[in-house]
Amino acid sequence: MEKDLTNVSTNETEDILVVKNLKKYFPIKAGLGGKKMTVKAVDDVSFTIKRGTTMGLVGESGCGKSTTGRTILRLYDKTEGTVLFNGVDVHSLSKKELRKLRTKMQIIFQDPYSSLSPRLPIGEIIGEAVREHGLVPKEELDDYVTKIMLSCGLQPYHKDRYPHEFSGGQRQRICIARAIALNPDFIVCDEPVSALDVSVQAQVINLLKDLQDELGLTYLFVSHDLSVVEHISDTVGVMYLGGLVEVGATEDIFENPLHPYTKALFSAIPMPDPDMKTDRIILEGSIPSPANPPSGCKFHTRCAECMEICKTQVPEEKIMENGHMVRCHLYND
Repeated sequence: MEKDLTNVSTNETEDILVVKNLKKYFPIKAGLGGKKMTVKAVDDVSFTIKRGTTMGLVGESGCGKSTTGRTILRLYDKTEGTVLFNGVDVHSLSKKELRKLRTKMQIIFQDPYSSLSPRLPIGEIIGEAVREHGLVPKEELDDYVTKIMLSCGLQPYHKDRYPHEFSGGQRQRICIARAIALNPDFIVCDEPVSALDVSVQAQVINLLKDLQDELGLTYLFVSHDLSVVEHISDTVGVMYLGGLVEVGATEDIFENPLHPYTKALFSAIPMPDPDMKTDRIILEGSIPSPANPPSGCKFHTRCAECMEICKTQVPEEKIMENGHMVRCHLYND
């Protein structure tokens, strides 16, 4: 029986997204013998995002941030776990039902150069999905695309131009326009400013914040730039080797990081004052392979505060003040 998704966008529950024990494993063959192994890209991740807010997802490259976002949108099929969007289990939907939900869940990709078709003018790029989903009458489509472009800092005469005629910042504005044209409730921002100059990054971040205030959008903001995440996010999740090690309000996380990995990340943030000295924490070694993660706490091989229990037992979630969650044996009773 087909699920009723007609009211999915008007569901006013506080949590727009609930992710429970999400796992995404990729099978691979390793070595000369082609031994079958499993890459645990996302390994038992749980969090919630409140409607109209932004959650930042940070961590080193390869920790599973982007894979988490794409599995939430069902661009990847999950291995285990649950993703509830406005109370609807995304991974239980049929293709027909999922198509109806696609307009409400969008993504802005990292690379504005490869995420736009070079063969289409940007007016067609922005309006293509709008026309496909029948969101506005055919005779109103051109005016609708113009309105969306203006809201993203693009001009109407840009419609007939092709992506190669724009700068990187303008291309990312096109990607943002394409996403918001479908009137979504939730957008995964997959490192949307990492390929841009610093001055342009600020413009794009401010555009995202303005659109959020105007349209009531909810973001999952994936990034490795902690200063950007601090500026745009209401809550922050810190990922390491496929799992969340710490989650909390942005102010709590940045003023009082608890997990040794979070402390190491934050110690690397450049300070604007050259005379201000910080105690830089240097992590030894490299990130273990997600195909063969360490036993116990996955971070114990690089942690300066490692204890014997860390090598054998997986730390459980510990909820501190203000709902600040940390997974670390240092905080066990």
